[in-house]
Amino acid sequence: MDDRGGGSFVAVRRISQGLDRGTACHSTSAEVVAGSAAWLGKGLSCVCVQGRDSDARPSFDLTPAQEECLQRLQNRIDVAYDSSLPEHQEALQALWRAAFPGEELHGLISEQWKEMGWQGKDPSTDFRGGGFISLENLLYFAKKFPKSFQSLLWKQEGDRALWEYPFAVAGVNITFMLIQMLDLEAMKPRTLVGATFLKFLAENESAFDLLYCIAFKLMDHQWLTMHASYMDFNNVMKATRRQLERELLLVDIMHLEELPSYELLRNR
Repeated sequence: MDDRGGGSFVAVRRISQGLDRGTACHSTSAEVVAGSAAWLGKGLSCVCVQGRDSDARPSFDLTPAQEECLQRLQNRIDVAYDSSLPEHQEALQALWRAAFPGEELHGLISEQWKEMGWQGKDPSTDFRGGGFISLENLLYFAKKFPKSFQSLLWKQEGDRALWEYPFAVAGVNITFMLIQMLDLEAMKPRTLVGATFLKFLAENESAFDLLYCIAFKLMDHQWLTMHASYMDFNNVMKATRRQLERELLLVDIMHLEELPSYELLRNR
């Protein structure tokens, strides 16, 4: 992931706390402001990277089923977003339709994308932080938990900050954080958290996508609990990662749906 660092962030200033989703006032609900700090990729290095490259870390043996599932997930992780591929174009268009049903998209490069929280008018420039899988994660979230997806997109819950995190860019950061937390680019997991996750993955090939949804909802919960604003984003991500690691290691958890933070997704 050497090319997944750098870049600037955008903060979203909330203009109204009570906008009606049914109106066509998307462009007036927020204004996008460029910042100087690094969010995407490099901005998460302090969250995701633990220790030095030379540190010796244990590895865990895998069952054949776990090895196969890990390889398939790694194949997904290795796919970069390619705006020239029809499959990738369609996935991006599907994300727009899920986020803004009934609103016509004027192009894959359009100022409209800023409404979702991309840094500019071309979302493809933001995918270097997570690759095509980060788009797949967002699309899975939108289809599997549409109420929670819309709630986070429109910041409908809680006492929100004046300067909010941009939804889409935050989603890419969460994909990146999970890949690092679970050590998914190693041939074998070198952490107990990573090894534990592969047990869930062997039982459910959508485990990474599901954990992504849990993590996104948990991140927003932490954001509200910490009364955070955009400069606190890295601290919120650290708190989210610590909580996920604790929950994954609970001895009585047999399925991801049993994680305490999964409750945040229920009926929302």
